[in-house]
Amino acid sequence: MPLATIKRLTKNTGFRLALWYSLIFISSSLLLFALLYFPLRAAILEKDRTIILAKLNEYTRQEQRSGIQAMLSEIRLENEHNSQAGFFVRVADPTGQSLIVTLPPDWHQLYGEAFPLFLSGGGVDGWITLPAKGRGDALEIISRRLGGGYLLQIGRGSGERQKILENFGEVFAGIMVPLIIFGFVGGFFLAFRSLRPVRDLIQVVRSIDIGKMDARVPSRQTGDELDELVRLFNTMLAKIEQLLTGMREALDNVAHDLRTPVTRLRAGIETALQSGNKAEVLREALLDCAEESERIITMLNTLMDISEAETGVMKLHRQPVDVVSLLAEVVDLYQYVAEENGVAVSVSGPSDLTVMADVDRMRQVIGNLLDNSLKHTPVGGRIELSCARQAGNVVVRVQDTGAGIPPDDLPRIFDRLYRGDHSRSQRGLGLGLSLVKAVIHAHAGSIEVESTPGHGSTFILRLPTDSPLVP
Repeated sequence: MPLATIKRLTKNTGFRLALWYSLIFISSSLLLFALLYFPLRAAILEKDRTIILAKLNEYTRQEQRSGIQAMLSEIRLENEHNSQAGFFVRVADPTGQSLIVTLPPDWHQLYGEAFPLFLSGGGVDGWITLPAKGRGDALEIISRRLGGGYLLQIGRGSGERQKILENFGEVFAGIMVPLIIFGFVGGFFLAFRSLRPVRDLIQVVRSIDIGKMDARVPSRQTGDELDELVRLFNTMLAKIEQLLTGMREALDNVAHDLRTPVTRLRAGIETALQSGNKAEVLREALLDCAEESERIITMLNTLMDISEAETGVMKLHRQPVDVVSLLAEVVDLYQYVAEENGVAVSVSGPSDLTVMADVDRMRQVIGNLLDNSLKHTPVGGRIELSCARQAGNVVVRVQDTGAGIPPDDLPRIFDRLYRGDHSRSQRGLGLGLSLVKAVIHAHAGSIEVESTPGHGSTFILRLPTDSPLVP
């Protein structure tokens, strides 16, 4: 495999996950093998030693009952059987001279006559392990001192035990090799399937990079973390698309609304330039330019206020505000406009109703709502401002008997610079309701509107009595 391909594979998350799956699987298998192998080895060894001890105790009891000669006779009678069964039996006199030696056939070929001499220095009443020359097996031998100074040694080779363990290892390896291959293939498949949403995300991001803002990641409806990530990513894309659409519309509206004052500014400048330096004409042109400049500055300041409120950086100077007094104060400011338009304005509510709020910002909110109602309420109509306490909130209602809001415009009336067809006939910036919503949100409150075309509108403000700052 080329080196470049290997490097590319090592950078692939799916390949690395599959490799980790395989390594964990192999490590777990080896751990399982160790957990089975070593207890099995210890159990077989213990069994062999139990058999050896049983043989030792048998000869010891015979020596105690009938004497050393009877024991030797019994050993000679069983010599062939012991040899074939893999037993090592040795009896030595007090001087260490071997009286009888029984060896397994394969061990006799290794040591021959030198075998007893080799064991003559072995410990008494303890186990001796004698390894085979050039082989992996060994003799497990135990010695015991008998009456009269005689030494009895019984042992057994580990060849059978090792064959069992080798067979166990071969069987385990025969099972594990295909399982490891299956684990790697299965791990790669699972990693590939698990990372499919991530690949879909990458594909969608690439599509967005070339301008396809309507691209979405397909959901597998699995309910897992990756599916939740896909859902959140799609929601984020939808909000971004909505934001970009709103920005485009806002820029179009800004361009449209700025065109008029800028055109008037230009017209005023041109008038001043063509006036022949007549003082009255120059003064009138400058006043027009100042008015249009103020209109532009107002628009930009309002946009900045909305942005500050929506991002949570608007500074609010909170203090207890008497809601009824605030409503009455705003109504007094607009009383002249209301009388001029032939609209009756009233205020109602309990006198002890207070809320922690920025009084200047709340005056701006109520003023914008009242101004909006006055613009759309015909002669002879009425506007009612009321307040009440409801479920831990202060609820303020601004209800008019105006033209109402068309259902198509209702969801968008709080968007920046949005003005419905009916509103286009009125001079304004299209920012009043956007600022109202932003300031209410900064006070941790909410605003909603109920409207029926031809029957008026009702704006409902809800403010917590102990409203915290919105982060």
